Amino acid sequence: MQPKKMLDIVKDSCPITFVKTKLALEALVTGDILEILLSGGEAVKNVPRSLRAEGHRVVALEKQQNGTYRMLVEKEGSLGKDS
Repeated sequence: MQPKKMLDIVKDSCPITFVKTKLALEALVTGDILEILLSGGEAVKNVPRSLRAEGHRVVALEKQQNGTYRMLVEKEGSLGKDS
């Protein structure tokens, strides 16, 4: 599964983490994969939950050795927001 785009929001905090993620997904088409690098805490709890609520699919969420997380999200088009 090859990501179409990568977004690094490790240094950002909520709610800007989700805002940046949502904007990055808007630039993609249904089925594209977005790779997101994020910190733990609120971001790793809230971003995946918010993405699922928006209809996207969290394909993977892995903790990295440095304590950050790597998430893969597949853009879904079920909400009619395709590019």
